[in-house]
Amino acid sequence: MNTRQKSENLLNQWVVSDSLRLHCHMVADAMEGYAQKLEKPANVRDIWWTAGLLHDLDWEKFPNEHPKKATENILPENGYSTEIIEAIESHAPERTGREPETEMERYLFACDELSGFMHAVSLMRPNKFSDMKVRSVTKKLKDRRFAENVPRKDIEKGANLIGVSLHDHIQNLIEIFKTKY
Repeated sequence: MNTRQKSENLLNQWVVSDSLRLHCHMVADAMEGYAQKLEKPANVRDIWWTAGLLHDLDWEKFPNEHPKKATENILPENGYSTEIIEAIESHAPERTGREPETEMERYLFACDELSGFMHAVSLMRPNKFSDMKVRSVTKKLKDRRFAENVPRKDIEKGANLIGVSLHDHIQNLIEIFKTKY
């Protein structure tokens, strides 16, 4: 069984909610899209995709222990690399104390909250991502009542961590998502 299929099976074992599965897939696709944009080799793209797919693996069943249940138990027991485990730890620094340091860690942090926010924006649009404009997303970011639980400071921090403007980060994700969602 290949790594992607193994990861899909693990996700399906631990995540029941269709909306959380969709979020995990969107973050995986964002990570893979960025890895491709950065011209990473195929094996590295797979690693980035896997970190994105499994980053919220334990959220549904162990929300108070997230992401530690996954990083300390589930992922090591299933043979995942330290690189993937540490990236997942660093996507929630307020819970783990581990800030994103490596390139993959920074991109995972940057893609997580913004992917969820952009999905919420897409639900308000008849054509979802196909004709989405950066302006639509930035306008909703300014509306604190829209997707109010999404921490805007993390979205801004994420763009800074990967060294792009928020505008360019949003545009990059629109390009990635419009072919898939």
